[in-house]
Amino acid sequence: MTYDPTNPLIVQGDRSVLLEVDNPKYAQAREALAPFAELEKSPEHIHTYRLSNLALWNAAAAGLTAAAMVEVLKTFSKFPLPATISADICEVVGRYGRVCIRRSDQLDPKSNSHMLLMVCEDAHLMEELSRQPKLKEYLHERVNKKSYLVEPSFRGVLKQALIMIGYPAEDLAGYTEGANLDIGLRKICKSGVPFTVRDYQSEACEVFHAGGDVRGGSGVIVLPCGAGKTIVGIVAMSMLKKNTLVLSTGITAVKQWHREILDKTDIPEHLIAEYTGESKAIAPVTIATYQILTYRPEKSDEFPHFKLFDSQDWGLIIYDEVHLLPAPVFRVTAQIQARRRLGLTATLVREDGRETDVFSLIGPKKYDVPWRELETKGWIAEASC
Repeated sequence: MTYDPTNPLIVQGDRSVLLEVDNPKYAQAREALAPFAELEKSPEHIHTYRLSNLALWNAAAAGLTAAAMVEVLKTFSKFPLPATISADICEVVGRYGRVCIRRSDQLDPKSNSHMLLMVCEDAHLMEELSRQPKLKEYLHERVNKKSYLVEPSFRGVLKQALIMIGYPAEDLAGYTEGANLDIGLRKICKSGVPFTVRDYQSEACEVFHAGGDVRGGSGVIVLPCGAGKTIVGIVAMSMLKKNTLVLSTGITAVKQWHREILDKTDIPEHLIAEYTGESKAIAPVTIATYQILTYRPEKSDEFPHFKLFDSQDWGLIIYDEVHLLPAPVFRVTAQIQARRRLGLTATLVREDGRETDVFSLIGPKKYDVPWRELETKGWIAEASC
């Protein structure tokens, strides 16, 4: 690779990437870079991205290989890549999925649920991990050199601990099915207009569902504002046909979800309820606010509305605008890892820096689509600055 002044990227040894906004190749480079790099700064002329561990793991979980990432950098970089970059990317990406969580045939006497297995095909790595103080308390019993039994209640906190020490687990332990609920999509909305699911919305749901395989069922769909994330959630509901809990940002969003579900599905109105500060009804489809879930009379009190998570046999929990998910909800989410979980957002960046908790407890990024692609096809309005 030689110097190419027409290219828009400068890749630096600290894993930061500079992108020239005024370069003719800017849009093409940005769309190729965004799936595996985090945007840190976006002033007028130069945008700064970072090849963070989490960005690389999200890309790996979505099926992008280290070789493909390196090729993007080589294609758009002005200068030869720093000597360490390719090796760094391969090493970090290679950590994702080296540890798997699977379901054991053995039952947990406490919960009568299946015990879990933490599995690593590298016996030396497993030995190293088993000595980690952050992991030891969650490992119940050694099965062999490559696996440990884990209590099902530790599924979430184990994944949090693993990502903190740099080995994000691939969770293949499966899910509790939840109660059945007949959900169909209307061809003509209740409001009288035709209803068509857009290609990218359908594709996002297919990737999330994964045909019902254990590799699907938990993760985050990233779509630009105005791209119809609510529709993605509704289509996912229709695919699973299970009791569903939707968690959203406020009463306005709850009302919107309620309207859209009624308008675009054949679910009878009496099977849909709102759980907010105004009304605390529970039904097979319940839409709640984050605010009511995190309410408690005193700071020292428990969260009384967390009981909502156990009030129905949920087959799907949808986290709307997951980047705004309040920190206390992570705690209860860690305890319900056997439920399918779908996060919807326009960005994975959180103000509190808890992106790794989204990855571990809601799931990795499963699908995203560049806003430029949707803008070109006319699905979202053209941006003007």
